[in-house]
Amino acid sequence: MSDAVLKQLVEMSRYLGSPERTYAILGEGNTSARIDDDTFYVKASGTTLGTIESGGFVKVSISKLTGILDDPAANDETVTRVLKEALVEPGETRRPSVETMLHALLLRYPEYKFIGHTHPIYTDMILCSQKAEEIVAERICPDQIVVMGHKSVYVPYVDPGLVLAREVRERVRRFIDEEGVLPRAIMMQNHGLIALGDSARAVTNITDMTEKISQIIVGTFSMGGPRFMPAKEVDRIYTRPDEKYREKQIGV
Repeated sequence: MSDAVLKQLVEMSRYLGSPERTYAILGEGNTSARIDDDTFYVKASGTTLGTIESGGFVKVSISKLTGILDDPAANDETVTRVLKEALVEPGETRRPSVETMLHALLLRYPEYKFIGHTHPIYTDMILCSQKAEEIVAERICPDQIVVMGHKSVYVPYVDPGLVLAREVRERVRRFIDEEGVLPRAIMMQNHGLIALGDSARAVTNITDMTEKISQIIVGTFSMGGPRFMPAKEVDRIYTRPDEKYREKQIGV
C-alpha cells in the first residue's frame, strides 16, 4: 500500500514539475499523499518536483503536526521542532517542506488523498494581480466547472508556513459550511495553487484546467476583459447529471 502510494506520488510530482508545463521550477512547489489515517508522504525541503525520486519524500505524522495550529505561542523555533518531531522514520535527517502543516491539515479530510501545490505562470499572473479575488470568485466556461467545481477557495496573502496553514484551515472550513462540499482548488494571493483530490489523476487534472483557464482569462484582457458565466448557469452545469457523469470519467 505504502509503496503504491509513493509510486503514484512520484509520478504526479514529476508531471507537475516537468519544465514544459511551467508549473514549478527549481525548488518550487510541494506535493503529498496520505498513507493512512495519521501518516503521509510530503516533499522534502529543497528537492525539485520535475526530477524527484522516491527518496525525495519523507514520512510525517498528521497528529504531531496539526497540534501546533492551536498553539498561540508557536513561533519559528516551535515550527522547526515540530517538523522534526513529526518525522516517522527513525534517523531521518531531511526537513519536510515548509508547507507540511498545510498538507497535514488538509489530509485530515478523508476525501483527500493527494495534494499538489504549484506556482503555474498564468495562474500566478492572476493571483498577483489587482483583480485576483474577483476572478477567483467567478467561472468562465463549463469545463472549468466540471473539473474545478463551482467555486474555489481564495486565500489573501499571509506569511507562508504556520500563518498560512491557519488561514487556509479557516477558509476551507468556511467554504465547507457555506457550500456543503469540499473544495477542489485553493487559490492563494501572490503565491499559487493547491489542487486536492482522491487520486493523483484528480490533482493533475485540476492543475491543468486551472492553468488553461488562467491563460484564457489573461488573454481576454486584450479584448475587453472576461465574460464570466451567470451564477444560474454555473449552478446548472455543476448539478447536471450528465456533467456529474463526465466528472467521474475525467477523474476529479
